[in-house]
Amino acid sequence: MSSEAVGTGRRCGPVVAFLVLLWVCALIATAVWWVGIGLEQWSVSYGDQPGEFQALQRRASLALLVGALVATAGPALVALVAYHLRLVRTAVVFLVLTVVIAVPAVPFAVLAGRDLDPAPAATPGPPGHCVEHSGGDTRCPGG
Repeated sequence: MSSEAVGTGRRCGPVVAFLVLLWVCALIATAVWWVGIGLEQWSVSYGDQPGEFQALQRRASLALLVGALVATAGPALVALVAYHLRLVRTAVVFLVLTVVIAVPAVPFAVLAGRDLDPAPAATPGPPGHCVEHSGGDTRCPGG
């Protein structure tokens, strides 16, 4: 390893450390946000306003989605910057960390995304079986 490569790694180390610190702070902030929403849901569950509870469920799903995004995008960004700064080992470590975090985070993000945009309620159609009418008529409607 040349002295130029060692000097570059030592000068760029604080940049990577700052990004890691920023990532950890973002994780803590999203966790606090999510727990705060959970506490609000707990207090609203004793009330009689179901609309407020639904809004809090949407906010909790959004917080979970943002948390999953922060958890996976943070180490990916650190890996990209570390590779650009020629800190290959650091880049590989954070790339592996990205994959390890993404495996459980992706299903949570998918579920949170479904909760944000629920499927519309299906309108009931005509019955698929014979319905007996009053007055002794046992024929099926329509034929």
